[in-house]
Amino acid sequence: MTHVVFVDGQEGTTGLRIHEYLAQRKDVEVLSIDAERRKDRAERARLLNAADVAFLCLPDDAAREAASMVDNPRTCLIDASTAHRTAPDWVFGLPELASGQRERIRATKRISNPGCHSSAFILLLRPLVDAGIVPVALPISATSISGYSGGGKKMIEQYQRGDDVRLTAPRAYGLALKHKHVPEMQQHSGLTSKPLFMPIVGNFYKGLAVSVPLHFSQLAAGQDGRSIHRAYAQRYEGERFMRVMPLSDPDTLEHGFFDVMGANDSNRVDIFVFANDSQAIVMARLDNLGKGASGAAVQAMNVHLGLDEGLGL
Repeated sequence: MTHVVFVDGQEGTTGLRIHEYLAQRKDVEVLSIDAERRKDRAERARLLNAADVAFLCLPDDAAREAASMVDNPRTCLIDASTAHRTAPDWVFGLPELASGQRERIRATKRISNPGCHSSAFILLLRPLVDAGIVPVALPISATSISGYSGGGKKMIEQYQRGDDVRLTAPRAYGLALKHKHVPEMQQHSGLTSKPLFMPIVGNFYKGLAVSVPLHFSQLAAGQDGRSIHRAYAQRYEGERFMRVMPLSDPDTLEHGFFDVMGANDSNRVDIFVFANDSQAIVMARLDNLGKGASGAAVQAMNVHLGLDEGLGL
């Protein structure tokens, strides 16, 4: 069976990568729009409504507008913007989120694709909240370092020009404490307080790692590195795109530095727990253009259509 797909916003980083994933597949027909008609509302509406699955790779306002243009009840929208990630009538497109999430993705026609930082954060926190290890009201701090491709075309051009020495050093941002991923990070991790989040962009193309520090004295009684690690292993057992690394991963400790790019060119998330007798740092690593964006969108499409979840990934 051939599935008809349209990518609205196919010129952006996420849209281009989705096209790359789909180009290798024989079960997908990708509709295209003429370059001169990219802003033609009627033509976009026609293609959106002709698709079995339409990916919205657009700014938030444009994604909301595109969603309003769809009146075909058979068209499934997968929105890569932040516009609908906390909307109650859209399903969060993270199959590994919780029991029953795949069934919700399969049943809906409105899927919000998770953000890159939030995917890593949620996959770290949700299992610990659900297991009662992390209290839901615990104030959580998180740091994320990622490659510059996550900033889109303009940022990619800035870094690749190589004419600004300031870009050779890591740059913290989001310092107004209003990063657009924070609402979904809180909602889908199950926390009742907003996490304190600081993202950092580095002078490398892609790769992302979110780290969260934990003090055992603030967790449920009796918790330690082993119990945290066990919670991840139990939660993600059998998940093809989740890899729980050994406790206090010996390879990382031997080299002395964490490899942020270690999951690049995959749809995988690597989970790490580094612990001593009183503290732990939990970390999640992914490809910000793969599982952090386009790969996640294609995975959600596969789940929705009832296909092999890893098809094309």
